[in-house]
Amino acid sequence: MPVKNKYSHKDLIDSGLGKLFGMDKGKMPTPPMLMVDRILHISDKGGKYDKGEIKAEMDIDEKNWFFDCHFKNDPVMPGCLGLDGLWQLTGFFLTWMGGDGRGRALGVKDLKFKGQVRPYHNKITYQIDIRKFITRPTFIAWADAVLKVKNEAIYFAKDLQVGLFENLTWDHGKDPALDPF
Repeated sequence: MPVKNKYSHKDLIDSGLGKLFGMDKGKMPTPPMLMVDRILHISDKGGKYDKGEIKAEMDIDEKNWFFDCHFKNDPVMPGCLGLDGLWQLTGFFLTWMGGDGRGRALGVKDLKFKGQVRPYHNKITYQIDIRKFITRPTFIAWADAVLKVKNEAIYFAKDLQVGLFENLTWDHGKDPALDPF
């Protein structure tokens, strides 16, 4: 069972390098694709469904790589990057719960954007409520989540799905079309 309920930016980088949970476990992406700076709280209890929750943050700076290209002279964080942060954290939960394999985003049932992240915002906050969690035949989590700016929810995701998969064929030099999903 996990021993920590919060993780620093260094911890998340270590996860991406396979140093936190191990090389054969799910990993967070490394920068610049890592969309989380710290996990403030992670638990297998609590949240809207009492099945687990994650609270995390990402610092926003006008120098973030995506502001320079999305869009020129009208900088906004792409909504898909905020969504990816939600998937990253849900995948982290699976590994934190002891799952083996590599994390893969499997989908989201309903997604709404009601605002945007701009260079003048200081940080974004993620709140993820685990709705369902299974360990067989593979570790999969379903979650509802929001992304907040200035304590106002602006992204709403229902039924995020992330799974951990072992023995992906690409890892063994086989045809990627044979991967299990």
